[in-house]
Amino acid sequence: MAEISLCMIVKNEEKVLERCLESVKGLVDEIVIVDTGSEDRTAEIAGQYTSLVYEIPWKDDFAWARNFSFSKAGKEYCMWLDGDDVISPENRERFLREKEGMDGTEDVVMMKYGMDFDPNGKPAFSYYRERIIKNHQEFVWKGRVHEAIEPKGKIVYWDTVIYHKKEGAGEPGRNLRIYEKMKEEGEIFGPRELFYYGRELLYNGRPEDGARTLRAFLDREDGWKENKVEACLNLASCLGQLGQKQEELQVLLRSLEWGAPRAEICCGIGGWFMEKEDWKTAVFWYEQALAAERPDVQGGFVREECYGYLPEVQLCVCLDRMGKLDEAYRYHLRAKSRKPWTPEMEYNERYFRSKGK
Repeated sequence: MAEISLCMIVKNEEKVLERCLESVKGLVDEIVIVDTGSEDRTAEIAGQYTSLVYEIPWKDDFAWARNFSFSKAGKEYCMWLDGDDVISPENRERFLREKEGMDGTEDVVMMKYGMDFDPNGKPAFSYYRERIIKNHQEFVWKGRVHEAIEPKGKIVYWDTVIYHKKEGAGEPGRNLRIYEKMKEEGEIFGPRELFYYGRELLYNGRPEDGARTLRAFLDREDGWKENKVEACLNLASCLGQLGQKQEELQVLLRSLEWGAPRAEICCGIGGWFMEKEDWKTAVFWYEQALAAERPDVQGGFVREECYGYLPEVQLCVCLDRMGKLDEAYRYHLRAKSRKPWTPEMEYNERYFRSKGK
């Protein structure tokens, strides 16, 4: 069985670090923790789990810090976690089974990353990340923000899911600030930097700048296909905020340049036609969302509700507006079976009771 070094970079994580390290206890063979300038008890807590605690200055460069942490690893494989990540009991069992099956030929282990949890603890958003990487100089983190290692060689997918459970908002605008600093320093943005910079502009209330940057990314011939599809969704959001509704639809349709429409795209187009009260066309696109294959292993971002709950709720509304009460009610029951606690389910229950259902 292969041995694994857990390598973490942390800063002011006293509220969550113990939770993270307790959840991984017994799963890894070594723990390396790199503190980038904590002003709380983070280093003290880290010292309770490992003697390999290092302090380095923060340089606004996540890749540099991650590479430093990997450089201190002594085992065959390196694994990374953030301080607010956690491995649930059922995923601990999966991890141990899958780790026992490692034979040392694996180069990269991909695991699903789940976040944004509903009241039942189910993640609303997920995607695969490179999680365990062979300890070899060939694998290097790149990117001052949204850092990544390019998966290559023998890549395997595990069923283990890592949960990202944030506590608090973190440093407001940090990622955008780093990107703006990179621009000021004259750094040339590659496709990945453009994509994530555009997203940060959107998230920080600058849809016009975000739209400009995401268009620049989409117009490049390079760039990862999954990022292109996601950029169409993000650009559509920017354009919607700017009131450019026709352009919003056009960019959603442009995503078809990179393959069959994802459920997220179908829901976006369906929502566009719902706003126009074109119920029949909206129904078509929400039905396509329900028929779409999940793109999990392709590495793209997956919005869980688009693969069931959201199109079912919207089909309920559209079919009701079309006078098809029985069909609308069937979709209501399907959506209710997924999320019975939501306000829209309570409203729909009252509505259908008033209709004799």
